[in-house]
Amino acid sequence: MRKQYIKYIKDLPINIYLVNIMEYPIHWHDAIEILFVLRGTIELRIETGIYTVKEKEIEIINTNEVHGIKSNDDDNLVLVFNIDPNFFEKYYDDAKDVFFYTNSDIDGIQEGEKYYVFRRYLAILFYEIVSKHHDYEDVIEEQLLEMMYHLLNNFHYLFYEEESLREDDVQLERYHRIVKYISNNYMYKVSLQDLAKQEFLTTQYLSYKIKSTFGRNFNDFLNLIRVQESTKLLLDTDKSISEIANEVGFSHVRYYNKHFKLNYKCTPVQYRNKNKVDDETLEKMKRITYIDLVKALPYLTQYLEDYERYNYDDKITKLELDFDKEVKEYFTRPNTVDLGEASLLLEENNKRILKEVQMEIGFEYGILKDLFSIDMGISGAKESGFINWNKVEGLLMFLKEVEIIPIILTNNVDEEIVKGFTEYFSHIFGASEVEGWILGDIMSISRQLELKLIKPDTCKLYDELSMASYIFNNYIDSNINLVLNVKDRVCEETVLTNDTFIGGQGLITSNDLKKPSYYAYLFLSKLGKDILYRGEGYLVTRKGEDFQILLYTPSNIEEANLYKEKRLEKRSTIKVSINILNMNEDYRITKYELNKRFGSIYDKWIHLGNPTRLHGEELELLKKNVHPEITFYYGKKSTVYNLVSDIKDSGAVLYTFEKVQNNDI
Repeated sequence: MRKQYIKYIKDLPINIYLVNIMEYPIHWHDAIEILFVLRGTIELRIETGIYTVKEKEIEIINTNEVHGIKSNDDDNLVLVFNIDPNFFEKYYDDAKDVFFYTNSDIDGIQEGEKYYVFRRYLAILFYEIVSKHHDYEDVIEEQLLEMMYHLLNNFHYLFYEEESLREDDVQLERYHRIVKYISNNYMYKVSLQDLAKQEFLTTQYLSYKIKSTFGRNFNDFLNLIRVQESTKLLLDTDKSISEIANEVGFSHVRYYNKHFKLNYKCTPVQYRNKNKVDDETLEKMKRITYIDLVKALPYLTQYLEDYERYNYDDKITKLELDFDKEVKEYFTRPNTVDLGEASLLLEENNKRILKEVQMEIGFEYGILKDLFSIDMGISGAKESGFINWNKVEGLLMFLKEVEIIPIILTNNVDEEIVKGFTEYFSHIFGASEVEGWILGDIMSISRQLELKLIKPDTCKLYDELSMASYIFNNYIDSNINLVLNVKDRVCEETVLTNDTFIGGQGLITSNDLKKPSYYAYLFLSKLGKDILYRGEGYLVTRKGEDFQILLYTPSNIEEANLYKEKRLEKRSTIKVSINILNMNEDYRITKYELNKRFGSIYDKWIHLGNPTRLHGEELELLKKNVHPEITFYYGKKSTVYNLVSDIKDSGAVLYTFEKVQNNDI
């Protein structure tokens, strides 16, 4: 049998082989086959064409394409990928009817970016299969899906025939429908008139467009498909030439012979006599040597250097934690946030945002700027001696409502205004409380409250996941109370390249999307006061009868990274195994995971193609769906309770243990 049945890796839609191929006779299969030549040269016959494929070049063999391989290069080395098209069909309905072409006819053509990206996908698939790191099956499926869309967008067969179709979705869809119709109906009487009618075109126009797109007129294109399909019947059946001609749609064997010879330079009988052999002879014709896959790695490392799972650290960090441990130190949760200009909190949307921040994180103090500005109604006070405090009073009442104590900057403010403020609001809130709000300039605030304020520079790292590990390391490793803004603000000096990420110091973007830094503060806010364990990349705390375990990536960000935007080194995934000793109660365990897939709005934006603008529906979808992944467990009391977790590049995992009360069981 010339038709081969492909075996895939268990529970995966792919298999990979590293081979030396001297000859592999004509055959076909349902799989998509990708040949990546790592060394040497091979000659590939696909249907009616013959292609020389050299080192670093790729060829794609589509489902059921008849093909064979030969080589005169004893030293050739080829990485063969077999991919199940049924996997793609789950995501793209027309997957089995789309063909992909690469170009190996022109020297150097495969050195372009789209080929480099294609080779990188193949290298990643290879690496995941060989390394079998944690979750490799999920990663393989993700990479396969991404590769499929890369192929659709760059190697679609119609782009190969007519590049202009890349920019014309309507025409692309039309000619795909035409080819699909012909491919599925070639065995019947297919007419140009019927096709033109279906597409609401004139016969003359469609005839012209088919000729210009495919380089053949309609009848020649139809008959090419018929003779290509006939080769399978010639090789895998004993049907007569006349029967085959009829089965593939030729009205007479004479026409079949004519078109077959036109495309294959021989008659159907000659083709059958040359290529049809019994199964035993067919096996003997194969000259292929299978080689250990690992030997392909040196040829692929150049495509893996920036892949975050490459050089994955297989060593497991093991932690042994005793919940009965004596407490010797205490944790101070984040307590201060920069509220920005006071007038911004007059806007209802900003009030709503701050209410949500307080409900989820709960800062104690908020630095308030420009409280005594014209925008707050403070004008003409010095001349008239009367100050209108209505807006200020409304704002302070709101801050009281959300339980945040204002820290008011008074530098460069007239002393009479500050005095008037103190006298007026002392009657409402009490003198000692109001006097405690006024701390002068920003330097005084940072000294008195032991705060570290981020400089007012823009930096893309403020938007990225790496900012989360920077926050964790400041609070936990260095005991630094780091202060960021609630929300990014676009001002006159801001240089905009998009309407979402401006490199601002906010926990939330200007269009209300929560950054990874927001979730870093959320994780910190869930920690207890009592510290049981502290070490590189982890902190274990207790709050009453409940416990919290925070695992995070040790930071590779220094201030120079923030202010000069130095490139950060990628970190390997850290695998952590936790043994909890003496877990004497039953607990509800909640696991929060923050990484590039879950909770990093910046990475989701990059995945969407970094659009310059996010519009209504997609903005709302991002707000609702980009957050840390949350998983629930029930942990029964035990002598040793084990948890295993992966901490991905710049990410974090938080476990919270809430004691189950008897009446909850």
